[in-house]
Parts: sequence; C-alpha cells; structure tokens
Amino acid sequence: MRTPVTIIGAGLGGLTLARVLHLHGIPVTVHEAEPSPSARTQGGLLDIHEDTGQLALHAADLMDEFHSVVLSGRQAMRVLDHRGTVLFDQADDGTGGRPEVRRGDLRRILLDSLPAGTVRWGRKASAVRALGGGRHAVVFSDGTTVGTDLLVGADGAWSRVRPLLSGARPEYVGRSVVETFLTDARTRHPATVRAVGEGSMIAASAPEREIFAHRESDDTLHAYVGITEPLEWFAGIDFTDAATATARIAREFAGWAPELLALVTEGSGAPVLRHLYALPAEHRWERVPGVTLLGDAAHLAAPNGEGANLAMLDGAELGAALAAHPGDVEAALTVYERALFPRSAAAAVSFPGIDSGDGTTHPVIALAMGMGTGTGTAQGR
Repeated sequence: MRTPVTIIGAGLGGLTLARVLHLHGIPVTVHEAEPSPSARTQGGLLDIHEDTGQLALHAADLMDEFHSVVLSGRQAMRVLDHRGTVLFDQADDGTGGRPEVRRGDLRRILLDSLPAGTVRWGRKASAVRALGGGRHAVVFSDGTTVGTDLLVGADGAWSRVRPLLSGARPEYVGRSVVETFLTDARTRHPATVRAVGEGSMIAASAPEREIFAHRESDDTLHAYVGITEPLEWFAGIDFTDAATATARIAREFAGWAPELLALVTEGSGAPVLRHLYALPAEHRWERVPGVTLLGDAAHLAAPNGEGANLAMLDGAELGAALAAHPGDVEAALTVYERALFPRSAAAAVSFPGIDSGDGTTHPVIALAMGMGTGTGTAQGR
C-alpha cells in the first residue's frame, strides 16, 4: 500500500503535523506502536508556551479546545531551599503565557480533530528502508509493509526513522529522576501540599540533588526527584523492591525538610526510575529525499520545558511548508529543516532560571511531561 505522507509516532508533534495536513487537504496516515489511545498514562502537566506550542495550536485551529483544558492557577511557581524556606514565589498572573494542561487532554483534542482511521494503532515500526526516488518503505512488527512518498519520524528518542538521516544516538546526560505520586494529598500530606503551592515547586540543596513537584488536576502531587550520578550508581539499586529503593534514594536527601522528604518517601506505588538522554545540541543532517524528523527524534534534549512545545511547532511548521509547496516535497523539507536546525540547537542549550533575589539563579526544570518518549527521558529499548 502506498500513501502520500506517513508519520511514525502519535505523540503531540506527529498529531499536530497530521492535523495541519488535514486542514490543508493533504492525505496522511499516522502509525503508532501503542495498541490504543488509552494504552498508557500520558504523563503529567505541560506548560504550553505562547511563542511555540500555542503558535502550533493556532496553526491547527484548536485554540478554543486548548483553552477548554487549561488548568487555572497552575502557572504558579515557587523555589525552596532544602530546609523548606521559600526563596521565590510567583502566583499565576492569568496572562496565559505558559498555561498548564494535562498532556493526556492535549493529546485527546488533537486525536479528536482527525478523521477516523487517520491513526493506526498497534503499528510498531520494526524497520525502514529506502526504495529510491525519494520513496520509503516501513515494515511493521506484524509483518505488513507500507510505502510512502514522504516519511516523517515523529517516533521519539530511539527513532527507527532517524538512521536514514543520521548516525547520532542519544547519550546519557549524567542525571536521572525518580518519579513519585502522592495521592489524597490534602488529607494525607497537608504540609507537603502547602510547600508545593498551587502550581509547580522546585527545591535543591545542590545541582546534584533536587526535587521538582507540581499539583495535578486532582488531589495528587506529582514529583520528580533529580539525582546527578552515573548509570552505574543507579544500577546498584534494586527498583523492583520498592521499599529498599525508596529508602536508598531517601538517604540522598537526609536533612531535608520533612514536608519535602515526603515527596521521596510517601509515594503511592513503587518509585519509577527515568534516565535522561540527549542528542548533540547541534544535531542536524544532510537533506535526504523523502524523509525528515520532528520532535525528540530530531532534537532530544534533557528536560528544559521546551520539548513538547518544540515538537508541536515542528509539526505545525512542517505541515505549513508542505501546504505552501504543493507537489514539491523537497522544497518543503528544505524550508522546514532550515528553520528547524537553529531553533532546536538554541533550545538545547537554553536553561531557564529564576533570580531568587539572593544573588543566585535557581533552575526551573520542566520535568512534568510524559515519560515514555517524552523529552529527555529516553529509556533504552
């Protein structure tokens, strides 16, 4: 079977591209390895930036739907030291410059905007190959094959499509996070709720140890416990034994305020280890006819709050370029990649921070994102 545009991966970037192509009447099919839209949870909250993610949603004509899922007040941010002292506290100003939404809600409105059958579920790409003349074939794990005039790798950190363009592979950034959830937080952990505040909170004793947490839309606190250590250090911890793993991680936060330490020790369920990976900041490739990348497949970076936003903007801009160059895929890809490379390189080296007023700048790491192929959280597979 042959299709004009084939997207591998139904993440936010791939779905944004599919939506923009649909609006312009360009046939597209998205193939996703997950068996259904609800096969796994879609992670926590995302702050959608007005100069990237919101631009993409404008291009997708989905701003009304987006506003309907924004969580009021969650744009608030505070920075604490490890003793629980508030160093910086910023309320949600209501301007909507970086409003928070649940990743799952955002994915849902993108899926709902596409015609039935656009996304093919349970379609895990096992191999890709060039057919000549700018066409490519994708082989799926069930043995079926599709041919396409344009192949777009929106398939995350360990992209099957990337090797057609680049030999680069993600490398461990020297840092990992342990993910925890505190449920029924207002009743069971009121002091921790007060510490986290209405939106997001980050606490650090040094760059090597920090805790990022945010309020979910229900009565849950979602935390990422950051530890800078080599992979071998984590290999010495048995994460299949929840109690032992929790106790070992908690030792790294000895002396922290009890309300902050609870984010490590009082999680509901087993703690989940996430190693952080990145592609080179200047990752790029020579133009290869009929294939390109977007999102983490193109510019995986350690979490900096830009990953989902950039993936969506990639999808919107690629869709717009294809619509502006009907019948000339190579011209469209040239325009798209010319803007993609410098934009993603600049984002990879940016690291947003907050001046706390005490002469130091505290990093604000937007780790509240989906965890499978989410930016920077690539697990080897």
